[in-house]
Amino acid sequence: MKVLVTGAAGFIGAHCVRRLLLDGHEVIGLDNFNDYYAPALKEDRVRWVCQEAGDFPLRRLDLGDAAGIAELFASQRPEVVVHLAAQAGVRHSLSHPQDYVQSNLAGFLNILEGCRQQPVQHLVYASSSSVYGANQHTPYSVQDNVDHPLSLYAASKKANELMAHSYSHLFGIPATGLRFFTVYGPWGRPDMSPIQFAQAIVEGRPLRLFNHGRHRRDFTYIDDIIEGLVRLLAQPPRPDPHWDRERPRAESSMAPWRLYNIGGHRPIALTDYIDTLERHLGRKAQRELLPLQPGDVLDTYADVSELQRDTGFQPQVSLEEGLARFVSWFCHYYRIGSPDAAALSSAAMAGDLPHEVMRNECPGKLVPTTKLRQG
Repeated sequence: MKVLVTGAAGFIGAHCVRRLLLDGHEVIGLDNFNDYYAPALKEDRVRWVCQEAGDFPLRRLDLGDAAGIAELFASQRPEVVVHLAAQAGVRHSLSHPQDYVQSNLAGFLNILEGCRQQPVQHLVYASSSSVYGANQHTPYSVQDNVDHPLSLYAASKKANELMAHSYSHLFGIPATGLRFFTVYGPWGRPDMSPIQFAQAIVEGRPLRLFNHGRHRRDFTYIDDIIEGLVRLLAQPPRPDPHWDRERPRAESSMAPWRLYNIGGHRPIALTDYIDTLERHLGRKAQRELLPLQPGDVLDTYADVSELQRDTGFQPQVSLEEGLARFVSWFCHYYRIGSPDAAALSSAAMAGDLPHEVMRNECPGKLVPTTKLRQG
């Protein structure tokens, strides 16, 4: 298949591109390489993908560029679209709400219009477990009410689901939304807890634990996320013949539209997660207990029975194994273990460390030998 992957330089996007290329698909990538976090990490992800799976065309383009998105669809004519680009971050949405309107709403509309004008076989897009908001019924089911978001980020993801449904209903676009649950693993985002916590532990800084550390999260290893996503690509949704207008099901429709949870199906206490991270880093964490942060949910726990039924999906990677893999990558990429590791890791995460410094110290697959091809 010819697949357009948006957010191709992002955490999930890079892993998705790698898997699709290894599976023999033709991939076109899109990313704007913005500075929400260090663009150098995004560039290094792309180099890693190229080394692991081969070169691919990558267009530097912002989702808000309606003309640019339309031209990309017209010139490339993808058969399938995997839309992973978005402005991420619950806490960032408290201080920069316009970023979410531009990227997650206007940008997603441009993707939908591209799928409408150049019909695609399937649109798979990223939603989020954050849509469950004030709901405290666990495990979270796609049947649950999601009308009470706790952040603008969550509201934008709920809006994506509704926008996709309207285009599925009006224009017959097969669309599948995936509610991701706390994704972690190598090449993760530096604003997420694995890298933030690992960096703090290495530097001897306290971990800031909101709600006094009394959270549970359904941590999901990146390979499990990608496996579920790939299994769905070749299964575009069809109208549900059993959908009842008087008793409508929340996850399906009379339109070719579906929603799935994709998670580890095992909520883990934040304190247990930190204990495991400490063990693999070989260092103890200092813990600063703080009140619940606005916009945060107490627990996440994915009911993945719908995805299991339709694809046979079953999470494979335990937290123990997943964090071991993450720590191995983290220590290698950020040079943990050298005498100046703390200063180097801080500079790298801020985007201030020259690439040459890290690449000279990181042999093997992290050494860039393939240049980015940009459309």
